[in-house]
Amino acid sequence: MNKISAIETGCFRLPLEEEVGDAAHGVHTHFELVTVEIKLADGLVGTGYTYTGGKGGVAIQSVINHDLSGFLLGKNADEVEKRNDEMERHIRYVGRGGIASFAISAIDIALWDLRCRRENKPLWRLLGGEQTRCKAYRGGIDLNFPLPKLLDGVESHLADGFNGVKIKVGKESLDEDMERVASVRELIGSGVSLMLDANCAFDVERGVAAARAFRRYDIVWLEEPIAADDFSGHGRIARETGCPLAQGESLHTLREFEAAFRHASLSFIQPDASNCGGISGWLKVARLARQWNMPVCSHGMHELHVSLVASQPNAGWLEVHGFPIDSYTHRPLDMRDHMAIAPDAPGTGVEFDWNKLQSAHEPQNGNHGNFEKLSTTIKEETI
Repeated sequence: MNKISAIETGCFRLPLEEEVGDAAHGVHTHFELVTVEIKLADGLVGTGYTYTGGKGGVAIQSVINHDLSGFLLGKNADEVEKRNDEMERHIRYVGRGGIASFAISAIDIALWDLRCRRENKPLWRLLGGEQTRCKAYRGGIDLNFPLPKLLDGVESHLADGFNGVKIKVGKESLDEDMERVASVRELIGSGVSLMLDANCAFDVERGVAAARAFRRYDIVWLEEPIAADDFSGHGRIARETGCPLAQGESLHTLREFEAAFRHASLSFIQPDASNCGGISGWLKVARLARQWNMPVCSHGMHELHVSLVASQPNAGWLEVHGFPIDSYTHRPLDMRDHMAIAPDAPGTGVEFDWNKLQSAHEPQNGNHGNFEKLSTTIKEETI
């Protein structure tokens, strides 16, 4: 048995190059990276992680340290799906979804990294994938940008080799949103795919009006036009406008995804392995998507999701996200001919540059607290 002997966590607050904003979360100046290293009795180490938009990282790390690490010590790391189910049950009363799902996700990703390393296979191949590449678009976090800066950003995405771009919508005035969307479509022409993300900015009535207005610009999808858990509202917008809708980043449990498939009339689903139960949870959603004849896409974490999306027979679009996690890894995303290329090394393909992470880490508001204590190791003999 490949027994879990130690678990080490880290929490890093990492600055963004510039302030970026959207309708739901306001302006981001930092993102948080919560890391997990699981060590086995035979010395093998697997790495997992999750991230936030700047809030909740310490709470996620605390759940791992105080509620999950001791529970997992001594258990068999090879039984990844069983460990995932056990963790969910272990903290179900206080955490169906939310912070608990982020914590479980980080651990699950580390267990998958161990599984891949044990089998000496890259993640996409371990999953039975035959493809090493997938479609990719650049997702901007740019609602706070004035129009000239927005257009400059879109031009840089095209220069970086993308043939798909996503911009934020959700301004107070639909006319202002329309001006921005029209200007971007004029800039990129008809040969580049355009996605829009409202980050739950509208109510249903405004969502219907916006979806009708945006359709004329040949968009691939309108993402999260209203509150993510208003599945019937999404369904109404899709039925009344014919606009393709997408969502998934705000859904954390399989039951939420099942409800979205049944009631939201989506055209694309976008699970995020950082918060839907890790790789195990993401794969469950991908299987549901196949049953609904729907492409499975991703949100965030492109350095990990490239292997997941590429491995699926119903592969959709990989989002190349505005939080540059892969600038702190040893393998930034590889783009060739508008396609994202999955890593070929054993493991998930995500290996952090720990020195760079610690150098970039900035305490919050001068409060060193748990951020200063970047890692906690819990060993079996201490339990």
